[in-house]
Amino acid sequence: SIIHLAAESHVDRSIDDPSSFLKSNVIGTFNLLEAVRHHWEKMEGERKNGFRFLHVSTDEVFGSLDPSDKKFTEESIYDPRSPYSATKASSDHLVNAWHHSYEIPAIITNCSNNYGPWQFPEKLIPLVISKAINQECIPLYGDGENIRDWLHVEDHIDALLLAIQKGKIGEKYCIGGNSEKSNKDIVLSICRILNKRLPVKTKYESL
Repeated sequence: SIIHLAAESHVDRSIDDPSSFLKSNVIGTFNLLEAVRHHWEKMEGERKNGFRFLHVSTDEVFGSLDPSDKKFTEESIYDPRSPYSATKASSDHLVNAWHHSYEIPAIITNCSNNYGPWQFPEKLIPLVISKAINQECIPLYGDGENIRDWLHVEDHIDALLLAIQKGKIGEKYCIGGNSEKSNKDIVLSICRILNKRLPVKTKYESL
């Protein structure tokens, strides 16, 4: 089986350079699907029956939520709002098309915002920590009220293993952490923790 996790995944960079997101998320997924198709068609017996192509996507393909909106579900309509989410939506549709056209045994998962150890420093949580520790201005997009559901990477891994072991071919599954918070709430929470653990004269919130 194959788990397809590869993707360009930062919204701001996708706005600055959408071409690299098209190459990785759309053309890259197409190339991988074709390689899997040719490989899978040559398989036989139990090995072929047990093969799965798990495509890991994002809930950002469904758009954004207001505080009063219901959570995304597997029935949510696709409504991407950035080059990143548009290319991930495209890759979802490619996987679905290859499943129906070539019978590739594919499963799609749409996860919420991941966080955890060793996350790339451009992401919100490590970026805020780094900026705060270095006493640099902490960036906050817009009014900071954009709401995302936060999912620890280890919980995400557990869900992916469950999906590939017990998921139904041709289905998609939403994976969330049941921890919806605004970006502003996340930033302020980090500042409060740092105020206790690495106290400085001026509170981190001032950054």
